[in-house]
Amino acid sequence: MAENILKIRDDECVVLNSSGDGFEIREGKSLSWLASGKSPSKIVLSSLRSGIEPWLTSLFQSEHLSLLVGTGLSYSLSKVATTSDTDTKATTTIIETGEPTSTDSKKTSMDIPALTSEKYRENILSSVKDIAEKGRRGNANIEDTIRVINELLRGLEILGHSKTEGEPTPERVAYTELKNNLEQIIFDFTTSISYIERSIATAEPSKREEAFSYLVNFLMSFASRSGTRDRLNIFTTNYDRVIEAGAELAGLHLLDRFTGTLAPIFRSSRLDVDMHYNPPGIRGEPRYLEGVARFTKLHGSIDWIDTGADIRRTGLPFGSADIRSFLNAPGLCDVDSRKVMIYPNSAKDRETAEYPYVELFRDFAAALCRPNSTIVTYGYGFGDEHINRVIKDMLTIPSTHLVVISYNDAGGRILKKYEEMGRHSQITLIIGEDLAELKTLVDYFMPKPSIDKASIRMSELLKQRYSSIPKGESPEENFLATMGGAET
Repeated sequence: MAENILKIRDDECVVLNSSGDGFEIREGKSLSWLASGKSPSKIVLSSLRSGIEPWLTSLFQSEHLSLLVGTGLSYSLSKVATTSDTDTKATTTIIETGEPTSTDSKKTSMDIPALTSEKYRENILSSVKDIAEKGRRGNANIEDTIRVINELLRGLEILGHSKTEGEPTPERVAYTELKNNLEQIIFDFTTSISYIERSIATAEPSKREEAFSYLVNFLMSFASRSGTRDRLNIFTTNYDRVIEAGAELAGLHLLDRFTGTLAPIFRSSRLDVDMHYNPPGIRGEPRYLEGVARFTKLHGSIDWIDTGADIRRTGLPFGSADIRSFLNAPGLCDVDSRKVMIYPNSAKDRETAEYPYVELFRDFAAALCRPNSTIVTYGYGFGDEHINRVIKDMLTIPSTHLVVISYNDAGGRILKKYEEMGRHSQITLIIGEDLAELKTLVDYFMPKPSIDKASIRMSELLKQRYSSIPKGESPEENFLATMGGAET
């Protein structure tokens, strides 16, 4: 019996147990927005939609809207794209392990990788464990390992163990082994990320189209904002390009910090760049183009490369099996897998280690921490304290709101953060495989994308013409009210 957690409006957290054709509420609690506040013994998805969809629709119309996407989106999309139970198992294994053949392995791509360097292995593992405990994430992961190895390599360089002249010493040999080990770890990690893309791109055509259709509808539910409203901000901790692929299919224009065409370069300047158009027959009055969003990859991407002087985005195709072949180009002769800009990167000094991530997180804080702001997280397990800290600061503003949509409770971290933040009236929770699964979410709970002004005007006219007319008005007033008013 699957367990789902729902908390919307002013209700308290309610646990919904799925049982065949509906849901049962645990512990005798009720949902106030159902009829008379009494919850029936069996609740179906259409009944839940009557409360969840209007609530999300109202939140999505906030003055400032942001979307934070975690690995859950890539997992959900690949689950839709698989064609059978065997493919589901294989695809899940690709996402969890990065290996397309080892379907029985329980090791995930975020687990601590194998360390071939013998000399510093115990020191690295001990430090990695300490970092994970301080970050309150529970188990350590590959990002912690990369961070520790980077710091250790920098310390060995200060001690002079990176020098190549003279006779090789045990310390120099150990440094070289550790450096090569790091390069292999990053290469294996980026390859596993590419396999995630590849599993979706090579799925059966009909299932692949279905998956991308749901992705497009998911993104446009957020991005369908009129040009007069503040742009949607999309943030992601993912290294893959699933969001970029969906935006391309949806015709959604993404604005990021990169400029250029052949090899876009990352710019630090925060110019308020936007897209406008000139209406026919109107001069000097440009208007905002609809279908535009600002996009930030907080942890970098597998197609970002540190060339030494700049951060550039390469033309890596979606689902490429080997990224190293795309590094063999003029201007990239000194670039290897360690220069792929994934967090934390393999830069050698503190100034470069903070760049460009410091710029990206500045954008994240600036977008969230302002009045009338709503952030929706999907597939994010609240395992990054530097992100959680910004969200917690945002909630200190009374007019802000946090919507958490997740396939599971991420080892109890989400409910723990919910209690720690304390602002329960400003938090919405939709957790569980029966509620947050991508197809269910899009079909039942997400606002339908619509920026058609004609549809809006039609709904207003219908409301005016066919709504109840107050008693006591004159026939003339009744007629005008029925026709939508004298000016209609």
